[in-house]
Amino acid sequence: MAIKTQNLPTRAAFDVQAAQDIRAQFKKDPAGGLKAAAQQFETMFLQMVLKSMRDTVPSDGLLQSDQTRFYNGLLDQQMAQNMATSGKGVGFAALIEQQLGRQMAAATAEASIADSSAMIAGSDGLSPKAAVVGQLLRYQQVAGALPTSAAYSAAPLSTAVASEVPTDAKAFVNQVWPHAVEASRSTGIAPQFLVAHAALESGWGKADFKRPDGQPAYNLFGIKAGQRWTGDTVEASTTEYRNGQPEKVSERFRAYDSYAAAFRDYAQLLRNNSRYSGVIGSQDGMEFARGLQQAGYATDPMYADKLARIINGPTLRQALIS
Repeated sequence: MAIKTQNLPTRAAFDVQAAQDIRAQFKKDPAGGLKAAAQQFETMFLQMVLKSMRDTVPSDGLLQSDQTRFYNGLLDQQMAQNMATSGKGVGFAALIEQQLGRQMAAATAEASIADSSAMIAGSDGLSPKAAVVGQLLRYQQVAGALPTSAAYSAAPLSTAVASEVPTDAKAFVNQVWPHAVEASRSTGIAPQFLVAHAALESGWGKADFKRPDGQPAYNLFGIKAGQRWTGDTVEASTTEYRNGQPEKVSERFRAYDSYAAAFRDYAQLLRNNSRYSGVIGSQDGMEFARGLQQAGYATDPMYADKLARIINGPTLRQALIS
C-alpha cells in the first residue's frame, strides 16, 4: 500500500524513518514521492526562516542555555514541517513539484525515474541524472531567497561531467555517501556538508591516519581520543594553532574499523556534546562551518572558510551529480 503524504505532518520532524518512507513511496508512487520530497525542501526553507526570526530575540536570561536552544531548534523544525505539509504551504513545494514533474515525465526509459528520485529522497545511490538533481540543488536556494552558502552554487549543473571530477574525489564521495546519509538522519545536518567535513579533515580520504601495522584507522574527522575514549587509538602528527601560529604536535586519535563506524561516532559526538548544539539540523553550509569553528572543533582560524569552500566548491558538487 502506498504511503500517504498527508500523514507526514503527524510525525516528528527528526523521525529517522521519514527518509526511508519517502524512498519507499518513490518506488510505489513516483508522483507522490516527488510531492513529499518537494515538501521537504520547503520545510528546509521555512526552518531557516524561523531560525532567522528566533535569532533576532535576545538569547540571554535564566532560562537560556545550550539545551533550550537545542530544543527550540527541534520545535522550529517541527513547525516548519507542519507548515510545509499542511494545506498549501508557501508555494515553493508546488513550484518544485511542477517543474521536476515535467522533467521526470520527459525522461527516457534509460534515465529511470527510480534512479533520479533516489537522490531527491536522500538515498544511498550516486547515479541520479544531473539535470534533475541539479535542479533540486538550485531549488535549495529558492530562486535566490536563501544565501548562496545554503546550498551549492546556482551555476548550470548540467554542464558538469564525470571527467571534470578528480578520480580520487569521486571515489571518496562514492565510498562515504551512504554513511553520510545515515549520519544525516540522526543529526538533521545535510549529508553533503558531512561529506565535505570528512573531505577537509582527511584530504579526500588520502590523509587517513595509519595503525602501526600500516592499516587505515578510518578516522575521517580528525577526532582525538581523549581520556574517556576506550577504543583503539593511533599516534599521529597534526597541526595546531596557538596564538594564531601553526605548530606541529603529536596527538592520540581515535581508530575505527570502517568508515561507517567513523561516521556513527562523529554523529554521536555532534548529538551528545552540547558544544555542537548549534550545528544540529544545519541546512546552511556557511552556518554549519562557522558553528563547528565557534564550538572549538579546530584551532585553525581559517577552518570555517576552508570547510565552506569545499561545501560550495565545484569538486564536491560535480562528484555528487556525476
